[in-house]
Amino acid sequence: MDNFNSFKEIIKSKEKVKLPSYRWQQLALEIIQELAIPDFKRNSVFKVCKDLPKERVLMAFNDTKELCHEGEKWKYFFKVIGQMEK
Repeated sequence: MDNFNSFKEIIKSKEKVKLPSYRWQQLALEIIQELAIPDFKRNSVFKVCKDLPKERVLMAFNDTKELCHEGEKWKYFFKVIGQMEK
């Protein structure tokens, strides 16, 4: 009976993670995590991923990872994505 109670407690304590509804949301979350996007810019990443083609966002993301080795990578990402829109 103790086993059952402890298993029940484990299930209750397990954190529930809500999965993204759309693929662009998953891409935005990956960018936010990998580039250490600050909280006040998170919505901008979601907007970019929703409004622009995935290929363009991935190109900017990969360029940022490849070219920006120090400093604030998230600023470089927004600079690159802004230049791609022109």
